[in-house]
Amino acid sequence: MNREKEHMIYTAIAAAEAAGELLRRNFGQQIQINQNDAHDIKIQTDVDSQNLIYSILLDNFPEHKLLGEEGDAGNPNGEIEWIVDPIDGTVNFVMGIPHFCVSIAARDKKGETLLGVIYDPMRDEMFTATQGRPCLLNGRKQQVSPRTEVKEAIMAIGFAKSQESIDQCLKLYQYYGSKAKKLRAMGSAALDLAYVAAGRLDAYIEQGVSLWDIAAGDLLVRQAGGKMDVTAKADGKLKIVGSNGKIDFPMV
Repeated sequence: MNREKEHMIYTAIAAAEAAGELLRRNFGQQIQINQNDAHDIKIQTDVDSQNLIYSILLDNFPEHKLLGEEGDAGNPNGEIEWIVDPIDGTVNFVMGIPHFCVSIAARDKKGETLLGVIYDPMRDEMFTATQGRPCLLNGRKQQVSPRTEVKEAIMAIGFAKSQESIDQCLKLYQYYGSKAKKLRAMGSAALDLAYVAAGRLDAYIEQGVSLWDIAAGDLLVRQAGGKMDVTAKADGKLKIVGSNGKIDFPMV
């Protein structure tokens, strides 16, 4: 790894840890809700977490571009683009469910992801990957599960926000409910992908996610030996199947 990429991964880890500490301090406290939609919640802690991450990234890389769920910053023509989800699993966070994370990725102008970091502050689990290197969990190498049959699979299927996506998700639950060993809906796309990379889940399927939800997890799964199928939708959202690559998981 060259010095620049090494600086980037260490900075991403430091930013994720700092944001994670902010989330731990605010977890279980009174939350300022900025927007409350039918299937989503926007809170001030999201904004505060992203601002903290952005400040650390820009202090180290002022010429880079930053793309995040709470808005963009930096140099719009930067050679490197950071992709940030300051809280993936905001509804869990608001409801006092300790299953959420910070997700940070970086990619070059060709669209190649250079690094991915997913930090679960409640379990102090830091998932990291850099291009061409293994996926790590707290410094330990991770690999996708060895399972080869759907009947042994533990799957996560996420509910998206549009009615079309919800309807399709219900079809997936009906299809896989009688085929897989267990189905889960845990509320954090990034952590679901990290769990696929670590072999805890065999697949994660989602009908409508944003780039910042999966940018880091995509690299984690690939570097752990898994497979990612990502399809862009007309509304700008993404359909994904992240899996161990040993079992076929059709979208149906």
